[in-house]
Amino acid sequence: MDATLASPLSRPARRIAYASLAAALLGLLVLELVRHSTGWCQLAAFGVGPDLALFLGLGAGLARGQLHPRAVPLYNALHRFWGPLALGVVTVAAGLPRGYLVGALAWALHIAVDRAVGYGLRTRDGFQRG
Repeated sequence: MDATLASPLSRPARRIAYASLAAALLGLLVLELVRHSTGWCQLAAFGVGPDLALFLGLGAGLARGQLHPRAVPLYNALHRFWGPLALGVVTVAAGLPRGYLVGALAWALHIAVDRAVGYGLRTRDGFQRG
């Protein structure tokens, strides 16, 4: 499928939209941290956690920027917005500690920043999708 048909926004417009989303998420994250003084561990874990799949993707014989194909499903799953959205909904619905909401916001912020700077999901072979 042609990339222009897949998204109504141009690549620069998408990156600006993701940067705006990242700014909003950062604001919510700071507000939540300041208001409740909790979630610092979740901030660290969920803010960095999605990129742990990169360590699984290390290996010899890969091209520059290529992730090993064994790590692609985990990397792609951790870099989709449904994960932090589900965590946020479950946190609110089940009355879990506020720290998990901080984790959901940090995870979503991670994804938004990645997309804003041009990193996206990976192809089956481990390369950045165009």
